[in-house]
Amino acid sequence: MQSGNHAHARRVEESVRRWSAHSATRVIRPEDVRVAISWRRSLINHSLDPGRSGIEIVLDEAHLRRRRERLGELYPIAEAEMENLYRHITGSGYSVLLTDAEGYILNRLGDPGLEEDFERAGLWPGADWSESTVGTNGIGTCIAESRAVTIHRDEHFLSRNTNLSCSAAPIRDPHGRLLAVLDVSSAHADDTRESQLHTIALVRTSARIIESIYFLNSFRDQFILRFHERASMVDLPHAGMLAIDGEGGILAINDSAREQFGIQCSEAAINTPVEEFFGITGTSLHEQASIQSDILWRIRDVRSGKQVFASLRRPLVKNPAGAVSQSVAGSPLFGECGEAGELTLDLMARNADPKVVQSVRCARRVMDRNVPIVLCGETGTGKEVLARAIHNASLRQRHPFVAVNCASIPESLIESELFGYRHGAFTGAKREGMRGKVLESSGGTLFLDEIGDMPPELQTRLLRVLEQKEVLPLGSEAPVPVELNVISATHRQLPRLVQDGIFREDLYYRLNGITLSLPALREREDKDRVIRAALAAESGGNEEVAIDEAAFQRLLHYPWPGNVRQLRNCLRTALALCDGGIIRLRDLPQDILEADIPPASGTTADALDPTVHNPAEASTSTAGSPLEAAEKDTLLRELQQHRWNITRTAASLGVSRNTLYRKLNKYGIDTGH
Repeated sequence: MQSGNHAHARRVEESVRRWSAHSATRVIRPEDVRVAISWRRSLINHSLDPGRSGIEIVLDEAHLRRRRERLGELYPIAEAEMENLYRHITGSGYSVLLTDAEGYILNRLGDPGLEEDFERAGLWPGADWSESTVGTNGIGTCIAESRAVTIHRDEHFLSRNTNLSCSAAPIRDPHGRLLAVLDVSSAHADDTRESQLHTIALVRTSARIIESIYFLNSFRDQFILRFHERASMVDLPHAGMLAIDGEGGILAINDSAREQFGIQCSEAAINTPVEEFFGITGTSLHEQASIQSDILWRIRDVRSGKQVFASLRRPLVKNPAGAVSQSVAGSPLFGECGEAGELTLDLMARNADPKVVQSVRCARRVMDRNVPIVLCGETGTGKEVLARAIHNASLRQRHPFVAVNCASIPESLIESELFGYRHGAFTGAKREGMRGKVLESSGGTLFLDEIGDMPPELQTRLLRVLEQKEVLPLGSEAPVPVELNVISATHRQLPRLVQDGIFREDLYYRLNGITLSLPALREREDKDRVIRAALAAESGGNEEVAIDEAAFQRLLHYPWPGNVRQLRNCLRTALALCDGGIIRLRDLPQDILEADIPPASGTTADALDPTVHNPAEASTSTAGSPLEAAEKDTLLRELQQHRWNITRTAASLGVSRNTLYRKLNKYGIDTGH
């Protein structure tokens, strides 16, 4: 026994000697005590040599494929979010990597010119980056400690890895088990560790997005309750989520919910009635779902007494084949708008105007059946947004979406823009030529906006391409095959253009497999929802912003000749001008203020974005005289200005808290406390 202890001591002494030999210039700072602990694990537990060579274990393609398949539905979800994350770091020299729970790299997205650098560093699909294999590193240490970490340059255990910088975050299943790791790494980091704070924040957010979508998909057939103290956060990755069965029992709880409840482990909530947390019974869940799914309402945390905003997703209905009607891409998790204002089909149809719902339903039926689509609607109604949503929900989503505005390209250039050209086709042509929009879209979607403004001679060329499924670039003698899927859009009446001889009849029938219409904003039954969604999109979902009642009513009753595009421009400007995050009448454009709009007959329950307490939810107290009405309006305005903080509001008005409470009671203003 004693000899065994001596042998262990000698191994430790030798490990420390090797560590010292390779770390003379590698100083672990006091605040990085966790890095030092990881180094100790690498030395003592794994008996690694800091001077050892790099990756020794790389899976072959068959084993790599099996490991990807083990992740099941999580893998395509993670792939999609990797692409989204990579868009934020393109050109920075960093790559996005996904590993399984054992540290094997399953996928990498990075700048093509850096592939050799990452392969030399061993950051390549199939490589084993567990801590037991290569010591302290972002991926392996994230797995070992089950937390998000950044391992920067000299903090890596192996000397050969000291040029790397790696930020990694765990991805867990709904029960808290580690499934995978998301990592962003540089093979030649020359910045500071502090600069990685932004990187690790991006990685953690993306990991939460993956977890949240996986959570939603894992409990398709159950109630999902999402909640947060801020209304704008309810549909975002940091919201708490509970999966609840039909009897009101909690089946799963995500990390955000656990943190908001202040419980240490998820198991403490599993099989507990949700009533113990929010006072909601299984019966009340069914009642709420029968009213409307995914609307916001206020509930109270029984344990803390805090009010939170919540939304309920009812169990998703299966079709006869057993397929769930809501896809991964349709998850409401990302707020109303994504990059470039993109919406999913599910978001477009949720609680929407019946005409929009019908168009989305028809789009789903035909989008993968080689049926050309024509979108009709006034300028600014969102035709391109719908076209992108159709593309992203279709089987073509991994191929390009290429948009061409037929009204904005000069007539002299539109043919070369669409069909491309070869080198020397005309004076000023690029030396390398140009593929053209049609070829760029091959396999994906070609979106022809304002198709009614396409010149007649170009209509002939387009018809030939649609019939022959090949393109002849300018200056070329050999046609190029193309897989063409076209969505067209117009604000004009194509049948009338055909009748007037402006648009070719044969091309019209080629393009018009089905016509989908988008209503003008003034005609939409869900105009109040559209306004709130546009406000959330323009504010980025990160600020507590609101619209006071008078301004909301003005927006609600304005005719919006420019439709949603005009609305978003209006709100963007108003947000820049407003004080305290509250849009008031004075912040709106002059043309909206001066428009001839009949006064509203009452208040709207959702007039104020619920991020700030809604004065319209105050009891319908009477403020009979003009003086009382003015006093009530002043109280509401000051409460909004100070985020319904009683102490600050009382101070701004120069009264005591008791006096303020008496005034609130007089006018029936509910503060939510």
